[in-house]
Amino acid sequence: MTSIGGAEMVDWNLAVATAIRLVRPGPEISRDEARAVVAELRRHAKTSERHVREFTRMVPQGPAPHDTPVLVVDRAGWVKANVAGFRELLAPLLDKLQERRAGTPGAAVLGTVGGKITGVELGMLLSFLASRVLGQYETFAPASPDLPGSAAGGGRLLLVAPNIVHVERELEVDPHDFRLWVCLHEETHRTQFTAVPWLREHIEGEIQTFLGATEVDPMTLLERLREAAQSFAGARPDAERGEEGRSLVELVQTPEQREVLARLTAVMSLLEGHADFVMDGVGPEVVPSVAEIREKFQQRRATGEGRLDAALRKLLGLDAKLRQYRDGERFVRAVVDQVGMDGFNRVWTSPNTLPTKAEIASPADWVARIHRKGREQSEGARDEA
Repeated sequence: MTSIGGAEMVDWNLAVATAIRLVRPGPEISRDEARAVVAELRRHAKTSERHVREFTRMVPQGPAPHDTPVLVVDRAGWVKANVAGFRELLAPLLDKLQERRAGTPGAAVLGTVGGKITGVELGMLLSFLASRVLGQYETFAPASPDLPGSAAGGGRLLLVAPNIVHVERELEVDPHDFRLWVCLHEETHRTQFTAVPWLREHIEGEIQTFLGATEVDPMTLLERLREAAQSFAGARPDAERGEEGRSLVELVQTPEQREVLARLTAVMSLLEGHADFVMDGVGPEVVPSVAEIREKFQQRRATGEGRLDAALRKLLGLDAKLRQYRDGERFVRAVVDQVGMDGFNRVWTSPNTLPTKAEIASPADWVARIHRKGREQSEGARDEA
């Protein structure tokens, strides 16, 4: 892995150790109850395959969903899995940084110290997230001896058992319905990537383009961070810069990165909104208390867990992710209402049929672009005949 003078630029082991040391303890639960929760989540993950496939009419290409792993993990397991994913995705950027620093005076010492500092910072971020994530489809999962079950380049489904138990207790909802509801959301993500073979490569390409545009000159990056800090402190109000509502993450981006981010935001809004639409749309015959769960869960998403939690979500750009769920679900619902599920599924044809960020906000524009073009092509073929 990338290093300077033999020292890694990110101390990944320290990141894991820091996160595990700082992460909040999970809810109190007996060993027998924990085993029962794990077993039920695995059953629900399996059951969700059929429900999602029937509702979405999406058919996996290559390995079926049940051939990809389902891992029920604790918070420490989620941390280990995500560090492995970060390490895989960030390798090209770290290689770029290494090339810039190689041969500079004190590079080995700076690499060692900087790697440890970055490792601690990453660990602190992961400790914050590890108690909040209910599950995820790990798209870029590398092979890992600590988390077996998939080869590099494959995907795997993670369900974070203590977080699911914590939230179902907090919301006071039926635990069996809630666990299935969560599994439906994550199974939809797995179906998206197994049924659309080009999707993973497309998103990875966008991410690598984003990382490749990162400012690697330390002084330039420090200047961007200083400007961002001043903006948040009120020295240069966001409104004056035309950047109202931007997170620290967004403020340190280059113009090229913002263009890539707009495309990534659109596709992530689609994926998250589609999963939300499916988890609710499967229906009360499968999840009888779905309406109650959705109402309470939406309230929880909107309010967070307090002022500090809200500040951290804003700083890290997590509020943008909440908007992705909402805006994406509205897009999917509006398109399905207009052209049906089969008409909506044309979104998965190629990268060119994905909605733009503007189309996420205006579903009718996507319908006009994709379906009008299709009608014109069909009419042209009939005329030639």
